Amino acid sequence: MSAEITRWSRRFVLVGVVSLCCWQLATVVGLPRRTTVTLAVFGFVFHVVFGKAYALVPAYFDTDLVFEQAPMLQFPFVGIGTACLAFDPLIARGFPVDLGVLGSGLWSIGVVVFVGAIAATVIGPLRRGETGTGDHNSDRRPLDRFANGFVPVVLLYLLVGTYETAAVRVSDIPPVIGVQAAATHLLAAGAATLLVVTLGFRLLPRFFGTYPTRRSAVLVLPAAAIAPGLVAAGFVDDRFLPIGAALLLFAIVSFTIIVFRMWIDAERRRIGLYAVLPSTTFGVIGVSLGSLFAVSGASSALIATHLRVNLLGFLGLMIVGTSFQFYPPQVGTLPGSSNRAAATVIAILACGLAVEVLAAVAVTALAPVTVPLSSPMITFGHWLTLSGAVGYGYLIVSAFTARSD
Repeated sequence: MSAEITRWSRRFVLVGVVSLCCWQLATVVGLPRRTTVTLAVFGFVFHVVFGKAYALVPAYFDTDLVFEQAPMLQFPFVGIGTACLAFDPLIARGFPVDLGVLGSGLWSIGVVVFVGAIAATVIGPLRRGETGTGDHNSDRRPLDRFANGFVPVVLLYLLVGTYETAAVRVSDIPPVIGVQAAATHLLAAGAATLLVVTLGFRLLPRFFGTYPTRRSAVLVLPAAAIAPGLVAAGFVDDRFLPIGAALLLFAIVSFTIIVFRMWIDAERRRIGLYAVLPSTTFGVIGVSLGSLFAVSGASSALIATHLRVNLLGFLGLMIVGTSFQFYPPQVGTLPGSSNRAAATVIAILACGLAVEVLAAVAVTALAPVTVPLSSPMITFGHWLTLSGAVGYGYLIVSAFTARSD
């Protein structure tokens, strides 16, 4: 991997970190859900995904990125596109530019650049069964090769989710589904979650020093690949929704059990890995709520909690934890950069979100008795996650500063 790709990878990650802080601040001040979800999915999750994919995916296929200018070319399109999509719900309809249309167009161009670059890079090695797995890890090759086969599925979900995002905003584009929530699920549950699980079978065993079997991936990855499409289809034909929700629940619960087993068997546990257990636990909670919605409907409080638990709890804490693996906090140059600070950040994020979940469940189950208490609890949880996000950003910037010296 060239130094230029490394630099652009960090820039994507940095935008993701800033988006995480903006997302938590927007939640605290009560901005519209469309803005917060945009900051979460497009700003935080996918900017980190793009940055780390450029750095990691080619190596997992024993090759180099075929178009090294792709990160530089993509960066302004997805960055400005995200900003436009986030501001669109806040701008009066009389504004001379439709920021939703502009943002979805720019985002789409950026995604096409990314998908084109990654697809062109991996298609040949994928056909040849390349894994980039060294001879000293030859026993990992069957699992690595199987996991690699799901990268094209991730790219497909990203393309379809991006198309749907544009179609719900641009009247001239015929939608496949035509529901914004479906587009969000295609991106977050389809592309992002499937990529986390796919790379999880390659990254986490090496981080933990463990050896999960190929059979475990065969159990999880096909279900994780099929489920988001069924969930998205369920927004127009509710027969698909319970099936997709059940498959996704099966995939995430199975993945969580495998992660907990790796944790128990681990030879080593660096600080970032302490975020993995709460991440997968929140993942189970999030998809359990989604499964509940699929069969019995949902209150607005639980829908908001479902989004927060999946985006911040599962995807967010997984990103935070693996970020600390790639950018160790103790190498940072800013005051207070340490493993203890990283542990505090992980704990604050997890505890803040747990407070929100408990308060939302109390509102739903015991309202109106608990409403006077639950609202301050949810606000307190929001402030905790904001402080955790700022702390995470501080440690990442500190590590980047050290590596630029």
